[in-house]
Amino acid sequence: MTRIHPRPTRRAVLGGAALTAVAVTAGAGTASANSAKGPAGWPTEFPLPDGFLPEGIAIGSRPYAYVGSRADGAIHRYDLRTGKGGVLSEGAAGRVSVGLKLDHDGLLYVAGSTGAARVVDSRTGDVMTTYQLTPSTGHFINDVTLLGDRAWFTDSLDAVLYGVPRGRSGEVAALPLTGDWVQTPGVNNANGIVGTPDGHGLIVVSSNPGRLYTVSLRTGRAREVALSGAADVANGDGLFRIGRTLYVVQNRLNLISVFDLDAKATTATLRRTITDPRFDVPTTAARFGNRLYLVNARFTSPQTPDTTFSAVAVPV
Repeated sequence: MTRIHPRPTRRAVLGGAALTAVAVTAGAGTASANSAKGPAGWPTEFPLPDGFLPEGIAIGSRPYAYVGSRADGAIHRYDLRTGKGGVLSEGAAGRVSVGLKLDHDGLLYVAGSTGAARVVDSRTGDVMTTYQLTPSTGHFINDVTLLGDRAWFTDSLDAVLYGVPRGRSGEVAALPLTGDWVQTPGVNNANGIVGTPDGHGLIVVSSNPGRLYTVSLRTGRAREVALSGAADVANGDGLFRIGRTLYVVQNRLNLISVFDLDAKATTATLRRTITDPRFDVPTTAARFGNRLYLVNARFTSPQTPDTTFSAVAVPV
């Protein structure tokens, strides 16, 4: 695990006035999501660039969405009030941006697919730090959540989670998954990730065969979450949690399953599902007010420079 760029201090990244200007909450994937409600006049769909190959989306306490590209790792920022936006962080050959989360200090933590994780300044778009968590082949750094003093990343091709320090110096932690965890060769396993309601552990979805697990931050021991009202969460991708309500985006099924968790997240009871005719293989979700925003990855469509893409919003 190699750190490629030196880590700046929070003061060096943003400074006092700028920090105030971009202050955000941990929002996506935690119980402390923003409280502002998007007015009815705000768009519920906005176009992304042709050929963008979107996968991840992050939103903080202000009405801006950050969307990453699988094509070249570019990150675009969009105003939720207008649906308009543009390039925040330029792409580069061989770079990928999949899952991403926005921290309260304005730093974006970006899963880079080919073994890498990046920290990007959401004000300037500068890449502040790059971590090479694994070799570039045989691994897929897929999604990320913020919990405690670390950003936790999943590797869909290996049974290990990686904890990157948040806004301070420190070493990357590798957390092998044990216990009930089942690692299936040749398919995407660990994918979406959020903190447990009590903040003491993690919830991880395994896309194949479609299971939810809680993971101890101390030992890495995984315990399968018993599902009630659903046989599985096949094609589970992004996770989002509000209190004890867990949203599971099931990409190729074009739906979101909404579960109620018990106090210790040992059982998840299906409450309802969300579908929308505009869904076209949605992958990850982020919340602003009373809406969830999702990007359509369109995995079942041609992935060409001319393929059109969009993000859509649905009521929470």
